[in-house]
Amino acid sequence: MSIDATDRRIIAATQGGLPLVPEPYAAIAAELGLSVATLCDRLHAMQERDVIRRIAAAPNHYALGMVANGMSVWDVEDAAVAALGMRVGALDFVSHCYERPRALPDWPYNLFAMIHAESRAEVEEKRGRIAALLGAACRGHDILYSTRILKKTGLRLRPEGDT
Repeated sequence: MSIDATDRRIIAATQGGLPLVPEPYAAIAAELGLSVATLCDRLHAMQERDVIRRIAAAPNHYALGMVANGMSVWDVEDAAVAALGMRVGALDFVSHCYERPRALPDWPYNLFAMIHAESRAEVEEKRGRIAALLGAACRGHDILYSTRILKKTGLRLRPEGDT
């Protein structure tokens, strides 16, 4: 998985986040001396080569008023977990949803879904909606409430020349 100097410059210019302007790709392209089409083509090509996984917003849920956040964990039948996980992940109040191996006998859960809400009562209501969606394929569940914000950052390139 190799990148050329232009790809490295694009990653360096975007790894800290996109600028909060009406046309962020135009601003980055101008900064790098590229056309917007070239910038977008290169970002897409890096995604195709798995150099970068995704470009997505990472909002601060607390700043948006979503102060009651909980990781819901579910024990879902293995044959149904992939399809049901896609449905849970599509819910507008779930920021991320993924499958993980169980750690039996202590941890029977294989589906994780982060729920964001303004109150714990609202989180519980939303957890009920997930439980209804999972139906009989769900054998158990729990929720782990957030108690503090952890710093969220993706991979960062070292400046060229650093070892």
